[in-house]
Amino acid sequence: MGAMTLGRGAGRSVMTTGVIDPRYGNATAAAPDWDEVVRRLTTAQLYWLVTVRTDGRPHAVPLCGVWHDGTFAFCTGAEEQKMRNLDANPHVVVAAGTLGADGWSQGKDIAVEGVATRITEETELRALAAAWGDKYGDDWRWEVRDGQFFELSSSGAGEGGAQVFRVPPAKVLVFGDEHGQTTYRL
Repeated sequence: MGAMTLGRGAGRSVMTTGVIDPRYGNATAAAPDWDEVVRRLTTAQLYWLVTVRTDGRPHAVPLCGVWHDGTFAFCTGAEEQKMRNLDANPHVVVAAGTLGADGWSQGKDIAVEGVATRITEETELRALAAAWGDKYGDDWRWEVRDGQFFELSSSGAGEGGAQVFRVPPAKVLVFGDEHGQTTYRL
Protein backbone atom coordinates (compact mmCIF):
# COMPACT_ATOMS: atom_id res chain seq x y z
CA MET A 1 0.00 0.00 0.00
CA GLY A 2 1.29 3.43 -0.86
CA ALA A 3 0.86 6.44 1.39
CA MET A 4 -0.45 9.73 0.07
CA THR A 5 1.20 13.05 0.85
CA LEU A 6 -0.94 16.10 0.24
CA GLY A 7 0.52 18.98 -1.74
CA ARG A 8 1.68 22.40 -0.60
CA GLY A 9 -0.88 24.54 1.08
CA ALA A 10 -2.86 21.48 2.07
CA GLY A 11 -1.13 20.68 5.34
CA ARG A 12 1.29 18.06 3.99
CA SER A 13 -0.67 15.29 5.71
CA VAL A 14 -0.21 11.61 4.96
CA MET A 15 -3.10 9.34 3.95
CA THR A 16 -3.18 6.07 5.85
CA THR A 17 -3.39 2.61 4.32
CA GLY A 18 -6.79 1.55 3.04
CA VAL A 19 -8.98 -0.61 5.28
CA ILE A 20 -11.57 -3.05 3.95
CA ASP A 21 -14.96 -2.68 5.63
CA PRO A 22 -16.19 -6.28 6.11
CA ARG A 23 -19.80 -5.07 6.28
CA TYR A 24 -19.69 -4.01 2.61
CA GLY A 25 -17.75 -6.66 0.74
CA ASN A 26 -15.26 -9.47 0.94
CA ALA A 27 -13.46 -9.13 4.29
CA THR A 28 -10.54 -11.26 3.00
CA ALA A 29 -9.90 -9.13 -0.09
CA ALA A 30 -6.85 -6.87 -0.32
CA ALA A 31 -7.41 -3.11 -0.34
CA PRO A 32 -6.53 -1.47 -3.65
CA ASP A 33 -3.10 0.08 -3.77
CA TRP A 34 -3.18 3.84 -3.18
CA ASP A 35 -1.09 4.40 -6.32
CA GLU A 36 -3.91 2.90 -8.40
CA VAL A 37 -6.47 5.14 -6.69
CA VAL A 38 -4.30 8.19 -7.48
CA ARG A 39 -3.90 7.03 -11.10
CA ARG A 40 -7.67 6.76 -11.48
CA LEU A 41 -8.24 10.17 -9.89
CA THR A 42 -5.58 11.68 -12.15
CA THR A 43 -6.82 10.18 -15.43
CA ALA A 44 -10.58 10.59 -14.90
CA GLN A 45 -12.00 12.90 -17.56
CA LEU A 46 -15.19 13.74 -15.66
CA TYR A 47 -15.99 14.02 -11.96
CA TRP A 48 -19.14 14.63 -9.95
CA LEU A 49 -19.05 17.37 -7.32
CA VAL A 50 -21.60 17.19 -4.52
CA THR A 51 -22.20 20.36 -2.50
CA VAL A 52 -24.94 21.28 -0.03
CA ARG A 53 -27.51 24.00 -0.67
CA THR A 54 -28.30 26.48 2.09
CA ASP A 55 -31.57 24.63 2.80
CA GLY A 56 -29.64 21.34 3.28
CA ARG A 57 -30.54 19.71 -0.04
CA PRO A 58 -27.65 18.11 -1.96
CA HIS A 59 -26.52 19.52 -5.29
CA ALA A 60 -24.58 17.24 -7.67
CA VAL A 61 -22.98 18.38 -10.93
CA PRO A 62 -20.57 16.81 -13.40
CA LEU A 63 -17.44 18.83 -14.04
CA CYS A 64 -13.89 18.73 -15.30
CA GLY A 65 -10.99 19.01 -12.90
CA VAL A 66 -7.49 17.83 -12.11
CA TRP A 67 -5.90 15.75 -9.38
CA HIS A 68 -2.74 17.77 -8.70
CA ASP A 69 -0.24 17.61 -5.82
CA GLY A 70 -2.46 15.25 -3.84
CA THR A 71 -5.64 17.33 -4.03
CA PHE A 72 -8.58 17.71 -6.41
CA ALA A 73 -8.90 21.09 -8.15
CA PHE A 74 -11.97 22.44 -9.94
CA CYS A 75 -13.40 25.80 -10.93
CA THR A 76 -16.79 27.47 -10.97
CA GLY A 77 -18.33 30.74 -12.06
CA ALA A 78 -19.21 33.27 -9.37
CA GLU A 79 -22.93 33.07 -10.19
CA GLU A 80 -23.25 29.27 -10.33
CA GLN A 81 -25.25 27.25 -7.80
CA LYS A 82 -22.16 25.38 -6.60
CA MET A 83 -20.44 28.69 -5.82
CA ARG A 84 -23.40 29.83 -3.71
CA ASN A 85 -23.34 26.46 -1.96
CA LEU A 86 -19.58 26.67 -1.29
CA ASP A 87 -19.97 30.17 0.15
CA ALA A 88 -22.36 28.73 2.76
CA ASN A 89 -20.75 25.31 3.33
CA PRO A 90 -17.38 24.28 1.87
CA HIS A 91 -17.77 20.54 2.66
CA VAL A 92 -17.93 18.51 -0.55
CA VAL A 93 -17.71 15.05 -2.06
CA VAL A 94 -15.92 14.53 -5.36
CA ALA A 95 -16.74 11.28 -7.17
CA ALA A 96 -14.88 9.64 -10.05
CA GLY A 97 -15.19 6.35 -11.87
CA THR A 98 -17.97 4.65 -13.74
CA LEU A 99 -20.31 5.14 -10.77
CA GLY A 100 -21.68 1.63 -11.13
CA ALA A 101 -22.30 1.84 -14.89
CA ASP A 102 -19.95 -1.10 -15.50
CA GLY A 103 -21.67 -3.27 -12.89
CA TRP A 104 -20.85 -4.34 -9.37
CA SER A 105 -17.69 -6.32 -10.06
CA GLN A 106 -16.00 -4.14 -12.69
CA GLY A 107 -13.94 -1.00 -12.21
CA LYS A 108 -13.59 1.25 -9.20
CA ASP A 109 -15.72 4.14 -8.04
CA ILE A 110 -14.01 6.70 -5.84
CA ALA A 111 -15.50 9.28 -3.47
CA VAL A 112 -13.23 11.96 -2.00
CA GLU A 113 -14.60 13.83 1.03
CA GLY A 114 -13.04 17.14 2.00
CA VAL A 115 -13.35 20.89 2.42
CA ALA A 116 -13.05 23.08 -0.69
CA THR A 117 -10.78 26.10 -0.29
CA ARG A 118 -10.33 28.85 -2.84
CA ILE A 119 -6.97 29.24 -4.60
CA THR A 120 -5.95 32.77 -5.58
CA GLU A 121 -2.14 32.58 -5.60
CA GLU A 122 -0.96 33.24 -9.18
CA THR A 123 1.88 30.69 -9.25
CA GLU A 124 -0.38 27.90 -8.07
CA LEU A 125 -3.13 28.93 -10.48
CA ARG A 126 -0.64 28.88 -13.38
CA ALA A 127 0.47 25.36 -12.40
CA LEU A 128 -3.18 24.26 -12.33
CA ALA A 129 -3.94 25.93 -15.68
CA ALA A 130 -0.99 24.02 -17.15
CA ALA A 131 -2.28 20.77 -15.59
CA TRP A 132 -5.72 21.40 -17.17
CA GLY A 133 -4.02 22.00 -20.53
CA ASP A 134 -1.94 18.84 -20.23
CA LYS A 135 -5.00 16.79 -19.41
CA TYR A 136 -7.70 18.27 -21.63
CA GLY A 137 -5.69 19.87 -24.46
CA ASP A 138 -7.54 22.56 -26.37
CA ASP A 139 -10.89 21.62 -24.80
CA TRP A 140 -10.09 23.50 -21.56
CA ARG A 141 -7.43 26.18 -21.68
CA TRP A 142 -7.16 28.90 -19.07
CA GLU A 143 -5.48 32.25 -18.68
CA VAL A 144 -4.67 33.29 -15.11
CA ARG A 145 -5.31 36.83 -13.95
CA ASP A 146 -6.82 38.59 -10.96
CA GLY A 147 -6.65 35.41 -8.88
CA GLN A 148 -8.89 33.34 -11.14
CA PHE A 149 -9.16 31.46 -14.44
CA PHE A 150 -10.38 33.03 -17.68
CA GLU A 151 -11.29 30.63 -20.47
CA LEU A 152 -9.35 30.69 -23.73
CA SER A 153 -11.10 27.65 -25.23
CA SER A 154 -14.69 27.38 -26.40
CA SER A 155 -15.82 24.56 -24.07
CA GLY A 156 -17.66 26.73 -21.54
CA ALA A 157 -19.48 30.04 -21.46
CA GLY A 158 -16.22 31.98 -21.76
CA GLU A 159 -17.55 35.06 -19.97
CA GLY A 160 -16.21 36.30 -16.66
CA GLY A 161 -13.69 34.54 -14.50
CA ALA A 162 -13.84 31.22 -12.74
CA GLN A 163 -13.03 30.79 -9.07
CA VAL A 164 -10.61 27.88 -8.53
CA PHE A 165 -10.85 25.53 -5.54
CA ARG A 166 -8.83 22.67 -4.11
CA VAL A 167 -10.22 19.75 -2.10
CA PRO A 168 -7.61 18.04 0.09
CA PRO A 169 -9.02 14.61 0.93
CA ALA A 170 -10.02 13.98 4.54
CA LYS A 171 -11.51 10.58 3.68
CA VAL A 172 -11.48 8.55 0.46
CA LEU A 173 -13.86 5.66 -0.23
CA VAL A 174 -13.16 3.20 -3.02
CA PHE A 175 -15.85 0.78 -4.21
CA GLY A 176 -15.78 -2.03 -6.74
CA ASP A 177 -14.06 -5.17 -7.94
CA GLU A 178 -14.05 -7.91 -5.33
CA HIS A 179 -13.06 -5.75 -2.40
CA GLY A 180 -16.34 -3.96 -1.79
CA GLN A 181 -15.61 -0.80 0.18
CA THR A 182 -12.16 0.44 1.21
CA THR A 183 -11.65 3.54 3.35
CA TYR A 184 -8.52 5.70 3.42
CA ARG A 185 -8.30 8.35 6.18
CA LEU A 186 -5.83 10.96 7.27
